[in-house]
Amino acid sequence: MAHKARVMPWRTLRFNECVCTPYNADFDGDEMNLHLPQTEEARAEALILMGVTNNLITPRNGEPLVAATQDFLTSSYLISRRDAFYDRARFSQMCTHFADAYEQIDLPPPTIIKPLELWTGKQLFEVLLRPSVKSHVLVNFETKSRTYQKNLYMCPKDGYVCFRNSELMCGSIDKSIIGGGNKNSLFHILMRDFTPAIAANCMTRLAKVCARFLGDQGFSIGIPDVKPSPLLNKKKDDIIAVGNSECEKVLDAYRAGNLAAQSGCSIEQTMEAKMNGILSNIRDECGKLCVNELPHYNSPLIMALCGSKGSNINIAQMIACVGQQTVNGTRIPNGFTNRTTPHFKINAKEPPAKGFVANSFYTGMVPTEFFFHTMGGREGLVDTAVKTAETGYMQRRLMKALEDLSTHYDYTVRDSIGGIVQFTYGDDGLDPAGMEAKERPVDFARAMMNVKATKQCRNEHSLRPYQIKQQVEESLKGTKFSQCSDLFKDEIRTFFNGKPKQEGYIEELVRLRKSLSLPPYVDEDVSMTDDSPI
Repeated sequence: MAHKARVMPWRTLRFNECVCTPYNADFDGDEMNLHLPQTEEARAEALILMGVTNNLITPRNGEPLVAATQDFLTSSYLISRRDAFYDRARFSQMCTHFADAYEQIDLPPPTIIKPLELWTGKQLFEVLLRPSVKSHVLVNFETKSRTYQKNLYMCPKDGYVCFRNSELMCGSIDKSIIGGGNKNSLFHILMRDFTPAIAANCMTRLAKVCARFLGDQGFSIGIPDVKPSPLLNKKKDDIIAVGNSECEKVLDAYRAGNLAAQSGCSIEQTMEAKMNGILSNIRDECGKLCVNELPHYNSPLIMALCGSKGSNINIAQMIACVGQQTVNGTRIPNGFTNRTTPHFKINAKEPPAKGFVANSFYTGMVPTEFFFHTMGGREGLVDTAVKTAETGYMQRRLMKALEDLSTHYDYTVRDSIGGIVQFTYGDDGLDPAGMEAKERPVDFARAMMNVKATKQCRNEHSLRPYQIKQQVEESLKGTKFSQCSDLFKDEIRTFFNGKPKQEGYIEELVRLRKSLSLPPYVDEDVSMTDDSPI
């Protein structure tokens, strides 16, 4: 990609961390090569075709590739959490963090006025998106974040994110909102509704404020973070005891010859599959337990919740139980005569003898558990090394075969000698990079919400349901939609009129009018005048 260089002291190359994903770069000694275009043509070509701002999304599926990672996600989550309040001095300082004194900033009115003026962390995102009232960046979207549970805006975990005209009304910011790999994210909507440059500027501001906020606030992890409470230990022991008793029942049925074989499996394979399922479930249960029992200020939990690093399973392995070790998708195979290691009896099939680690990394493993754990870890390392080489070579051969394909002005895909490969690109003529929703060209629900929020015509009469239906049909028959496919027009009609098992916009409006005891006006009534109720 092409970057605009800024010459700075010393001999180290540095760039915004958001760009790490496309380069697959980290800061452990990576080296990069620089190419400096000399002529004006080369510079223009690099800037337009390879510039970072023009490559924020991947053409594979149209999802953002350049987006916030790791520290930025943790910091955004901490800033936007419920009950995060800042006084005027702290809030103003955080605003200057991202502006570097280059921008005109208008502070929003405080959320709490008496006894002390306080701003929320959510308001910082309002300033970040729209530093002054002169800015035309008005973002509107709603989505569920990673921590969403129920009740939309009143989610107990503050997991429903709602932006109205660039104001964050509710929800805490996490990976699903500002991270990559999601079309319904903040940066993708900024890019789509405004310009890639505005999205890139917003990303730069976010990077600055997050790095500096975390430097001021402090965020560290230590041994006390992974020390389980006595209550958590007791609950963990109960989960393992239940799992062990279930395993005993399966083993008793296997030894007595009462175990029914699953289709395509021998009795021993059935027993192994059932045991593996029960024991793998123990680790998942411990993960849920840790998430529910740990305090909200626990550092590993914060990182797992906001998606910056780690998962529930990592937390469970550190605090509660490492769980079942697998090799080739099964429990640890026998390395000696009918047993895994000489530490166990011959024909031992109990969980500890076949690779179940009941200890956590905090309590430490016993020698047999440690050995089984190294077996599982070795497989992961070898797999990674082999897969990288194999998939890399497959990718190269594929690219070599497809390198001369291109889309022509008649929408056909052809090779270098003009042979037709596809009559229409992708058989539907849709470019993933230009599509709004995940599998649809336009996200009608969000477009409607955006229009309602930004284009409020308060002086005009609102359209009645039957008038909306008429307006839709008139517009679709007009010249504006003459180039659109029938499939796209049908999608617009479905959005307004609905279909079986899907409520349309007009049906929703009629239901709302009935709930407010207003006449539904589904069909045109000749006796109705402009003075009739709304």
